[in-house]
Amino acid sequence: MSDKKFAILIDSDNVSSKYITYILDEMTKYGVITYKRIYGDWTSAQMGKWKQELLENSITPIQQFSNTAGKNATDSALIIDAMDLLYTDHVDGFCIVSSDSDFTRLASRLRESGKEVIGMGEEKTPKSFRAACTVFTNLEILLNQEEEAAGSSVIRKEVIEQDIASIILENNDKDKATGLGEIGNRLVKKYSDFDVRSYGYSSLSKFLEEMDSFELRKTNNVVTVRLRDNRTRKQELDDFAVAMVRGSGKNGLELAALGNGMHRKFADFKVKDYGYSTFSKFVQSISQLEIRENKTHNKVVFLKS
Repeated sequence: MSDKKFAILIDSDNVSSKYITYILDEMTKYGVITYKRIYGDWTSAQMGKWKQELLENSITPIQQFSNTAGKNATDSALIIDAMDLLYTDHVDGFCIVSSDSDFTRLASRLRESGKEVIGMGEEKTPKSFRAACTVFTNLEILLNQEEEAAGSSVIRKEVIEQDIASIILENNDKDKATGLGEIGNRLVKKYSDFDVRSYGYSSLSKFLEEMDSFELRKTNNVVTVRLRDNRTRKQELDDFAVAMVRGSGKNGLELAALGNGMHRKFADFKVKDYGYSTFSKFVQSISQLEIRENKTHNKVVFLKS
């Protein structure tokens, strides 16, 4: 466990008490909890469910009366305490538990001061607050609930797979191995709410093992990730492309038609899996083919003479 010190600040107006055990368990991944505070009007009857949780989990309740209609006094109290803790410099990071976008600026300000900000909230949490946090976790995931809400913010698995491939190819260009930890860190930096549990996996390694594009290798407790050896498949693709162009005759085959034909034959074909940014670059890698422009400025593929 990390020795970083964290303050947990909970907005009781926007989070259910059923999550508290999972919140505290999740934070053990990041460090030691030195402050546990929850904000709300404890004279309100609706706070009854929280009161038992406070005793059992040693959380300090901060009383804040709703003095002004239409104003959220709880938010103000939480923000003031967070800034006080920031200036005393007693913690390395903050966990802000809320589904409210009102804490977006606070999260940004804390990060500007070099603090780690772990955000936690329900699926309804606005994107602005998610993005402002170093890491954001959906509370529904912690309860192992299915995310069925319309407009779910989960990034498509195909997008994540392509991002990982880009990281590996970038490191390959620098003759550098790609560690599992680096992939996790870079994905979280790009998508603050990225969490493999959103896809039904308990670990990043298992998430990657289920993808056809990657293989994991462990050496002296260090796990590295690499693209699968596609040389055999690449030769099969090259041979098919050459055969298509040869069959088109002396007038060649338009690049778009070649691409369509290859995708029909190989449904999962992606040029980026082979280190190319575009299909034309992929075709140019085939020694027997060349691309020219015809009179109408369309790209046409020919056999090299």
